[in-house]
Amino acid sequence: MARYFNRKAVELLAPAGNFKIFKGIIGLGCDAVYFGGKNLNMRLHRKDYNFTDEELGQAVKMAQDLGKKAYITVNNLYNNEELGQLKEFLLLLNKIKPDALIVQDMSVPALIREMGLDLPIHASVMMNIHNMESVKAAQELGVSRVVLSREASLNYSKYLAAATNMELEYFIHGDMCIAHGGQCLYSGILFQQSSNRGRCLKPCRWGYKVMHKGVEYPTEYPMAVKDMCMYEHIPELIEGGITSFKIEGRMRNLDYLTMLIEAYSDAIDRYINDPLCYDRRKQSQHLYENRKRDTSTAYAFGRPGLDNINRRYEGTGTLFSSGKVFSTATQERSTTPQKLEEIKGKLTACRIEKKDSKETPKLSVKVGNLQQAILCLESGVDEIYLSGDVFLPDKPFSIKEIRELGEKKGKTKLILAMPHMMFDIQFEQYRQLLSHDLPLDGLLATNLGGIRAFQGYKMIGDYPLNILNREAAKLYQEKGLERFTISPEASLAEVIALLQQMGSDAELIVHGSPTVMYLEHDLYENVWNKDMKAAPASQQPVEDPAADGLLYLLDEAGFKHPVYKDQYGKNHMLLYKNLCYLPILKELYEAGLTHFRIEGAHLSVEELGKTVRVYQKAIKDLNSCEALYEAFEPVLPGWSLGSFAL
Repeated sequence: MARYFNRKAVELLAPAGNFKIFKGIIGLGCDAVYFGGKNLNMRLHRKDYNFTDEELGQAVKMAQDLGKKAYITVNNLYNNEELGQLKEFLLLLNKIKPDALIVQDMSVPALIREMGLDLPIHASVMMNIHNMESVKAAQELGVSRVVLSREASLNYSKYLAAATNMELEYFIHGDMCIAHGGQCLYSGILFQQSSNRGRCLKPCRWGYKVMHKGVEYPTEYPMAVKDMCMYEHIPELIEGGITSFKIEGRMRNLDYLTMLIEAYSDAIDRYINDPLCYDRRKQSQHLYENRKRDTSTAYAFGRPGLDNINRRYEGTGTLFSSGKVFSTATQERSTTPQKLEEIKGKLTACRIEKKDSKETPKLSVKVGNLQQAILCLESGVDEIYLSGDVFLPDKPFSIKEIRELGEKKGKTKLILAMPHMMFDIQFEQYRQLLSHDLPLDGLLATNLGGIRAFQGYKMIGDYPLNILNREAAKLYQEKGLERFTISPEASLAEVIALLQQMGSDAELIVHGSPTVMYLEHDLYENVWNKDMKAAPASQQPVEDPAADGLLYLLDEAGFKHPVYKDQYGKNHMLLYKNLCYLPILKELYEAGLTHFRIEGAHLSVEELGKTVRVYQKAIKDLNSCEALYEAFEPVLPGWSLGSFAL
């Protein structure tokens, strides 16, 4: 089955949660269906969903016999222990011959190449491809189609389609995430149920209040986005260069999917057959009456702002697909003596004999302003990462400031970080910046395109790359990384497994906070909304660390989550308890970790100075870690061991 409009291919791509649903929709007006096996994919909440190995083979054959396409989701992140299972699954899929695999983890293209398999690859939305350089890098990896970032507009998709020969896939209906694909770490850190591994417990949909300068705003669910609905915009999707119109919904039931497939199939055919007399709204009311959440066009036509936030059925605490409670507001786990001893024991059991017993660990610090950077230079840290996302009211590092730091840097290396997400205009800005003769020793890379664009520079992989296994790490090293940052979601066992094989090439955030939700959506708009009447905070006034007023999300259990705004207007939600691995530094080092990192851009200069001094002392004498920890007082309410605490 194939559809064309002015010789442009148009594919309606439908989801199937299990084999029964697949058999119910394969004869409908969809051109292709996507589905997953019992493991290794992004929909793992329900045991009665997904396909057995036998069902995968039957489904692929049924689809292809009908002239349709079958795509199998191998779109999870994988740890080292799962690589063996992944290899076996890829061998099975090579026999089944689906039309493509939908992939997130870099280990998959690496293994397909290594094993000599004939399996076409589509880049999952979780790869978060959002710039031209990443599209080109994906092509070089053998990717034939990209599922665009949910934040990509149709104007941008049209540009990509014209500039490349890459097929583009775009979500047209269904459940959307508030955070950039692959850039939400909170469920993984808080519950060890990763949104990047098919087990998200949706902390974004808790009932939060926005707090700003001691004032509470009645926002209810400020991060609960509406479902996507592009039913009335078939012409714009085609004109925007989209090849595949993707319906989200592998956890939806047959009746609901049947309604969506029939509505969109009919709309596409009517537009192809008579574009001038096309009625955009023919079944709009029917879709509206049968919606789950309220709907929007999300980022298809620009940044939607507060109009994209949903209230319908929010706050029920349940998943639409199963009726089960997904999560409630939960405190970030405190560090306890019992947990520390347990972690130390596991690390000690994996102790590695050092080839060079005189080798000392290295300390890197990410900073957000000149004062922090000078402090780190004076402290003699090994590397300073000049943040690519600076939190307001700080400003990006200027050429003058970089040169000033270069004059003082001595043996310390200056590394310029890329922004968390890097859009095409920022590639132009970085190229211009780097054309000056700056005293930089390398770049901190946050995305695949950045690695491709700036080959020739020393590059370290940052945590937005989500590296969790050796195969992905090795592929990135082939592309130019000298070192990589282990995903902050990694469990203790996963960190140990990576250190056993790649410890000298790995870096771990041991203090501070990574961005646990990276948002295009601006939560500060709630404060500026004239229709939202502010009320005096029912809690104690917030101690405001930012000069212009830091925003907090107050959850239903009373915990305050800090949200920083960067120079590009993007929002970064951080942990409210800083990570602190100080008491286990010695054991981490003995297990193979040689590069420790402080994520310190959000800290005050005073707090960062105290933190750096403590860690410098610990590195010089790893036997002093426990005593230093006991004397180290947190500014925030306690320390956290993050995913290690689970």
